[in-house]
Amino acid sequence: MHTPTPGTDRRPINGLSHVRAPQHPALSERTICEWLDATAERFPERTACVFREQGVRWTWRELQSESLRLAAGLHRLGLAKGERIGIWAPNRSEWILTQYASARLGLILVNINPAYRLTELEYALNKVGCRAIITAPEFKTSQYLQMLQTLAPELATCAPGQLQSLVLPELQMVIRMGTQHTPGCLNLGDVANLADTAGMEAARRIGHTLACHDAINIQFTSGTTGNPKGATLTHHNIVNNARFVALGMRFTEDDRLAVPVPLYHCFGMVMASLACTVTGATMVFPGEGFDPRATLEAVHAERCTALHGVPTMFIAELALPDFKQFDLGSLRTGIMAGSPCPVEVMRQVNARMHLTEITIAYGMTETSPVSFQSDTDDPLERRVATVGRIQPHLEVKLIDASGNTVALGENGELCTKGYSVMQGYWADAERSADAIRDGWMHTGDLATIDADGYCNIVGRVKDMLIRGGENVYPREVEEFLFRHPKLSQVQVFGVPDRRYGEEVCAWVVLKPGETCTEAEIREFCRDQIAHYKVPRYVRFVPELPMTVTGKAQKFVMRQAMLKELGLAEAKTA
Repeated sequence: MHTPTPGTDRRPINGLSHVRAPQHPALSERTICEWLDATAERFPERTACVFREQGVRWTWRELQSESLRLAAGLHRLGLAKGERIGIWAPNRSEWILTQYASARLGLILVNINPAYRLTELEYALNKVGCRAIITAPEFKTSQYLQMLQTLAPELATCAPGQLQSLVLPELQMVIRMGTQHTPGCLNLGDVANLADTAGMEAARRIGHTLACHDAINIQFTSGTTGNPKGATLTHHNIVNNARFVALGMRFTEDDRLAVPVPLYHCFGMVMASLACTVTGATMVFPGEGFDPRATLEAVHAERCTALHGVPTMFIAELALPDFKQFDLGSLRTGIMAGSPCPVEVMRQVNARMHLTEITIAYGMTETSPVSFQSDTDDPLERRVATVGRIQPHLEVKLIDASGNTVALGENGELCTKGYSVMQGYWADAERSADAIRDGWMHTGDLATIDADGYCNIVGRVKDMLIRGGENVYPREVEEFLFRHPKLSQVQVFGVPDRRYGEEVCAWVVLKPGETCTEAEIREFCRDQIAHYKVPRYVRFVPELPMTVTGKAQKFVMRQAMLKELGLAEAKTA
């Protein structure tokens, strides 16, 4: 594989923030199971995946065989193409088996966030009409089976696989991981044991009937308001995105990828699992959830060449007191995504972790997910100031509030078009039509594009705040504050103000051992950025509220500030 040659084919058109990517290499028409079969045929004895916490190691032939057995068992239960099956678990081998077994049957895999609680679980299962769910018994403070029993007390008395629930009317089968037995639940091992020769042949035949444009995955996007939306993705969406992500890292069958990011999210499922499947690379899972020490132990022991993560993960790994005891010399590449990377963090990742070819990626669930990715040989400043350039077969433009394409260098809402755009939000025509217009996915992200086609995400359209008539982009202020030598993390957002409409607020996390004051932060800003961008409120916190995938939850911070300051939301109409 070769990285697309930098040049005019990824440059903007006619001085506008509009870029069309090269149309090579050709898009794949293969389904997920066709890719798994092809890779198992090419590299049958190479290691496909390692789950260190479970002590599971499978070759590509074994992953193919084990997932086929589960597919045959699910088929025996009567699950059919187009029906929805939920997966609710941390990073376990059963997650990967379910991913490839469901894809072979044409079942639509519904990724349930491991952090969900009762209300969110009920909403997700009912919104998409899950007929079955495969679940871990528990993880950390989440008691998965207990929550399902709370929502569906009928499990206590029903026959396994024959649930009839008042609250979850579509759900018939709860399939639990592990060897213990739970009333009303099937065991995943027992389901796989239903497989026989005829059943596996039937599963293979079904796999051959699938089309690449069939829906195969629903991922719920976490909005700051309203209920989550179920982005519906096809084989074609996520297989091709995995191929181009792998291409961007110059991935081959000789690479070994450490995967501390969650499988339920596109980062784990597409950019890790599928990226390995389309190349034959090995995926190494350090543990069920992120742990910085377990991650570096996995890199050290398994001689990983690549590592994925959000910036906060890399920061935690670098901060380990015994960091130097891990041999990370095998590392070369990987992906950092999810939020901007401070310059100093990238320098340390390059130098101390040997990740000289690590790439930055940007995207969203609705675009499968990656739209932009840096090249492995991009200079450091490109990797911290931009999210790289457009991926093959995509088209992007930045628009103003009137829908006009803005000039180069100007802020505009990022819109994406091409193979990666989702089918829509499941059973939500109104929000689908609002998000996808004339084939363009309106991301809600504010960005700029330079003359070489590099993109910089400057914030969210809805994050932008207006202080006394001046537009303030939180990302711009964050980037400036990241320069302060005492700060390790910064988030900026707006809070209501009677005089100016909104005021700037910053939540900051200090580096270990540092002390700082609000006055010191404001003095740092003086004469360096416009007065209206200087934070009126600064709060020092031990950690930022984050999603499972490491994204800062600004709406949580905002609500906390409203309560602390005794403020109400500003009226907009």
